[in-house]
Amino acid sequence: MGQAPEQEHPKNAFGWAARDTSGVLSPFHFSRRATGEKDVTFKVTHCGICHSDLHLIKNEWGNAIYPIVPGHEIVGVVTEVGSKVSKFKVGDKVGVGCMVGSCRSCDSCAIDLENYCPKVIMTYASKYHDGTITYGGYSDTMVADEHFVVRIPEGAPLDATAPLLCAGITVYSPLRFYGLDKPGMHVGVVGLGGLGHVAVKFAKAMGVKVTVISTSPSKKSEAVERLGADSFLVSRDQDEMQAAMGTMDGIIDTVSAVHPLMPLIGLLKSQGKLVLLGAPEKPLELPAFPLLTGE
Repeated sequence: MGQAPEQEHPKNAFGWAARDTSGVLSPFHFSRRATGEKDVTFKVTHCGICHSDLHLIKNEWGNAIYPIVPGHEIVGVVTEVGSKVSKFKVGDKVGVGCMVGSCRSCDSCAIDLENYCPKVIMTYASKYHDGTITYGGYSDTMVADEHFVVRIPEGAPLDATAPLLCAGITVYSPLRFYGLDKPGMHVGVVGLGGLGHVAVKFAKAMGVKVTVISTSPSKKSEAVERLGADSFLVSRDQDEMQAAMGTMDGIIDTVSAVHPLMPLIGLLKSQGKLVLLGAPEKPLELPAFPLLTGE
């Protein structure tokens, strides 16, 4: 057995941890490493709650390492930097997202896609280079290699910025990557939770026509009046869904529970894109014919 969490490293830290699959969080004393020459240490001011935090603390994906300190939408203020850190200084506002390390030498790392590195080190419940387990942002302090730290612009409120480090980039990236960011395009957003509402705001800011697709009619006013969506579809309403068939250039599907894909594929134009961002614990059924006939 290795050392107890509070003795592994020289710096005392405090957080909230899950000890077992109940997912109940309780106070947790542990330790952070000393600031290495390329490290940035910061005081955590805010940390978002991501759906993957819930999956992991209950071990629904089968890869939990307890105790788990969740949280990977972490923002705060720099308190110390290593001697070879060039991008940050004490007092800067910074953030850390879902990863804190990678091999830095594979094909993905070479083109700034460290998130696809086969040896990516996640921000929590992962094994770091030194063999210790990583702990996330439900804690008072954070240490990370400057390569995996992002600068938060002056004037950006930290509480509102935190969710952009996972929910935000998770929806921004496919809108950009799949070319669903052009004014006049029509994009569907499935689910109006943490990811969905940010997807609506980004797409609208890009000039895209947005339809929210939800099982909850009660979310219509939030989608249209508060977030600026152009229209709202109740996915269980056959007539509404039928009327919207073949009208969308792309769909950002954020639902993290098992749900039918067939009706969503029907909403797409030929060569449309269905991007799955939710991560249900059970496989989804994917019918081949609508994929073939819609290219």
